[in-house]
Amino acid sequence: MSVDTTTGSSDAIGGIESAVSEAVALAERVLSHRFGATIRLADPEHLGGSGRSTVVRVRVASSPFSLPRTLVVKRYGPAKHPLQDGDEFIQEAVSYQLFTAFSPEDRMCPEMFAQDSTARLVVLEDLGRAPTLADKLLSDDPRAAERALLSWSRSLGRLHASTAGREPDFDALSRRLGVSRVTDPLSSDGHQAFEELPELLADSLGVVTSGAAHRRASASTWLLDSHSHRAFSPSDACPDNNVITSRGVRFLDFEGGCWRNVLLDAGYLRVPFPSCWCSFGLPPGMVEAMVAAWRAEIRDVWPDLDDDGVLLPALLDAQTLWVWVSTWWFLPKPGDDDDPIGTDLRAPRRSVALRSRWARLAVEATRAGEHDLAAHAHEVVAALGARFGDHDQLPAYPAFRKINP
Repeated sequence: MSVDTTTGSSDAIGGIESAVSEAVALAERVLSHRFGATIRLADPEHLGGSGRSTVVRVRVASSPFSLPRTLVVKRYGPAKHPLQDGDEFIQEAVSYQLFTAFSPEDRMCPEMFAQDSTARLVVLEDLGRAPTLADKLLSDDPRAAERALLSWSRSLGRLHASTAGREPDFDALSRRLGVSRVTDPLSSDGHQAFEELPELLADSLGVVTSGAAHRRASASTWLLDSHSHRAFSPSDACPDNNVITSRGVRFLDFEGGCWRNVLLDAGYLRVPFPSCWCSFGLPPGMVEAMVAAWRAEIRDVWPDLDDDGVLLPALLDAQTLWVWVSTWWFLPKPGDDDDPIGTDLRAPRRSVALRSRWARLAVEATRAGEHDLAAHAHEVVAALGARFGDHDQLPAYPAFRKINP
């Protein structure tokens, strides 16, 4: 997500300017070492960052080589000590290294031109000012938003299909940067959420999670440790972590890039977008169309997922996992305000987003005959309404509000 620096204090602005200057100087050094000749960069434009990194667009002012006119530099904060598997620089650098070895038509992200583990910096292809999926969803054009959603879903499927079987390559690249194996950042949170959410639901909402409901929900954690249907995942597939270019959707932000069961990403579509601030309602049938678009791209790699008897129960597990984890992340504790999900003021309030997620889970669990899961979800929906008020329904994305008020 972008960071708004226009209203920051002079100290904050000075800190950003210093971080940008340092990133550009390091990028010049890394590129010059990589290509064996002096390369000069100019006209830095701060693009924000995650809070853990500084992202800058630069113009290539001088180079004896045929480089693009502009590049993107991403500089990461200090490494954790001791070095952990969840280091954002390593996960992103390894991810871009892997994809840079792909042919341009199979590369679903920017090309990486250089990286340096000491400087904790990557230099990437600049994909320009193309819109993101979030831009399309927050616009007023429903047809463009629908096309973008389906294109994004197909691209996610192609990302999975093109990386199936490449996990050993990813692991080998990780070892070169000093990490024996990169783990899914969701794994730790997922297991912890299933341990702690029942107590949080009791404290915050007065909901008692029955043993049957807890056992059924906890069964979905098999996805976190699964050795089947594995491929690369961006981990955070938020609608603003991509650009929609003339060559199709290109994914950005691989700070959590890892290998995991692809059904976790398919379940992410079904919620939808549970880790993101940009999480509004979709028109009826849109989620099913997105899953179908994703499925069309992966069915040749995993033919068993073309069987509803295999796919639909697994998708319900993935949806359950995401609803529990995102509730553990976002549910206001007793005494806390019901703030928006993210820092962007357009984001829905936490209770409104969570109530929608649990209501949809209740519908899908009922359809699947999972009555303990459905009953618990209905209890959470009612309790959220009782604590925070049930007069606010999750609005649709702005692009769909005229057709789905």
